[in-house]
Amino acid sequence: MVNHCVLFWAKEGLSDDDRDDFEVGLRSLLEIPSVVEGSVGVPAATDRPSVDRSYAFALLLKFHDIAAHDTYQVDPVHKAFHERCVKYWSKAIVYDFVDPIAR
Repeated sequence: MVNHCVLFWAKEGLSDDDRDDFEVGLRSLLEIPSVVEGSVGVPAATDRPSVDRSYAFALLLKFHDIAAHDTYQVDPVHKAFHERCVKYWSKAIVYDFVDPIAR
């Protein structure tokens, strides 16, 4: 199983409507056929020194394999999300990792 985690930092001054549109765009990615499972969220109210809560939205997607991940990357829904929502974030960091038990 390949896990694709993306953290997004929102641009300063986004309106509530902008944030709502950003979230709708993120949720559209969950419908891409190669996605096995996924979720969209905001930082949890946990407060420990090792917890980074500076991001605005998180996306976590699971794929059966790298080929499915690569298919997601070129899916028209993914491209449309990027075109629609790139204006909302100042920074995005991607963490891709393989679940060693599910290999």
